[in-house]
Amino acid sequence: MVAHGHRPARPVRSPGVRLLWTGAEAAVTLGLVLLLLVVHQLWWTNREAKAGAERQVRSLEREWGQPQTQGEEPSSGGGSTPAGGADDDPAVGGTGGTGGTRAAPQSRRTAAAPRPNWDQAYAILSIPRLGLRAPVAQGVSKPNVLNHGYVGHYPGTAQPGRAGNFALAGHRNTHGEPFRYINRLRRGDTLTVETRSATYTYTVDRSLAQTAPGDGGVIGPVPRSRVVPSAGYDEPGYYITLTTCTPEYTSKYRLVVWGKLSSMRPR
Repeated sequence: MVAHGHRPARPVRSPGVRLLWTGAEAAVTLGLVLLLLVVHQLWWTNREAKAGAERQVRSLEREWGQPQTQGEEPSSGGGSTPAGGADDDPAVGGTGGTGGTRAAPQSRRTAAAPRPNWDQAYAILSIPRLGLRAPVAQGVSKPNVLNHGYVGHYPGTAQPGRAGNFALAGHRNTHGEPFRYINRLRRGDTLTVETRSATYTYTVDRSLAQTAPGDGGVIGPVPRSRVVPSAGYDEPGYYITLTTCTPEYTSKYRLVVWGKLSSMRPR
């Protein structure tokens, strides 16, 4: 029986026990920090970038005097996604030339989009199958373009409506992830690119499931892979190219989708 007012002595922990206890506390703290980083990267950056991209689309529509399209929300894609690292850099190395290897027909040439200012959103890419509407900006800088949820236009490639290859990059994971589901596009699907002067419709024609990050041939004026020589085209034309990282949550390879200009409607 313990006498009144006398507290029992605390057990003395051995150095080994203290070391294990300190290590456990550090592991729990580190785990919480990593969890917060994952939440920030996979949820918060998406939320902020998507909201900013949607605002930019509405701003362009107002600027062009076009009524806002109702009921078109980015698709969530459904299903669960694995946890992992963030998409790093969806851009493909090299610019593949200036685009435009033969003169465009007069009707297309007069309505072609003007060259935009650097990092400026100047077009809207719509992909009906994916429920996507995203602003297109000049350049593929991550901090200035891609991380804002925008689709980036590769410098040196053709502009919408011009002969050559209108080549684009977008994140597949995090920061709005506009190109997350482009692997679901199939031949015959349509893409539209709206500018101040016209709306261009491209039809998906081919895809390349995997190539090296430095495969600049896929965004060339006549797009053709230098890594997979059978993938791509042999003749000049009016092309669109979408590029992003693959597999998901990595930046090891690039996924490519190609299309051809099928119609143009002036504003």
